Amino acid sequence: MNRRTFLGWITTTAWAVSSFSAQAMEFKAQKVTDGVYAYIGPITDRTPENLGLNNNIGFIDTAKGWVLVDSGAGDAAAKKLEAIAKGIKDQPIVAVINIGSQDHRWLGNDYFSKQGAKIYAYAGSVKTQTAMFNQEVESLVRKVPALKGVKMKTADVVLEKASNTLNIGGVEMQLNFYGDAHFPGDSALWLPKQKVLFTGDMVYLDRMLGVHPWSNPITWNEAYQEMRKLPANFIVPGHGQVSDWKKADAETGNYLKKLVSTMTQLAEDFAGVDTAVEENRDWPEFKHLKHYDSWHKQNVNRTYLKLEASM
Repeated sequence: MNRRTFLGWITTTAWAVSSFSAQAMEFKAQKVTDGVYAYIGPITDRTPENLGLNNNIGFIDTAKGWVLVDSGAGDAAAKKLEAIAKGIKDQPIVAVINIGSQDHRWLGNDYFSKQGAKIYAYAGSVKTQTAMFNQEVESLVRKVPALKGVKMKTADVVLEKASNTLNIGGVEMQLNFYGDAHFPGDSALWLPKQKVLFTGDMVYLDRMLGVHPWSNPITWNEAYQEMRKLPANFIVPGHGQVSDWKKADAETGNYLKKLVSTMTQLAEDFAGVDTAVEENRDWPEFKHLKHYDSWHKQNVNRTYLKLEASM
């Protein structure tokens, strides 16, 4: 291969890689049902390429403009979400409803607020957001430096009840709190007419859910079972593809139920955390989920210790 041919090959290869990368990181939404869309984030970690948008975000079309379900992980992420919304229909974003407290669910609030959007959230979410802001920003910026400088902006409308009915632009919505889950104060947004449920991080599909030190798997399991009573046709999970209750049960509901019931019995028997982890390292029905190997044993460990401490 001569020098000119070699340089041509390098240029072509670089272009192909660049094109593939751009295509892989394309930010777009999919239609869930009439008037409802969702951006489905990659089930990887936060990266500079995905701007921390490795979660799912909702877009609800109303007579007044767009309502976003969560706001992204800071200004750069929020601008991507704004572009997605405008690409579907060129109208203002009039409201953002936070259904969680993790960084990529609310750190875009400040950007959208400055554009005129009203921010809504359940009181428990606001409490957690305020308490964890500095911790979340520090961790986020280490992974996505472009998000440096994010400012704290919590809800303009703080909803205190466990079930709150809203009507924005003629669309009825219910912001419901069922119990602390992945984060304290996690809530869900239910659209009764469209039968769409935005679960936030109470449901993980296609990837293993994570129990953090601040998670409560016991109340998370109870919250899931209560939320499960809704007649949803479309489940928009916190992570993973839009699906239905059958898949949600298989990949989140059944896992939480088994996790809590198994660890409760072992804690009551004073088995010890090492035994609990060793005896439950292999749950084949969940091994297909991405991140199973890195999260499952940790979930078992933390759930056992939480139950043991409560006895």
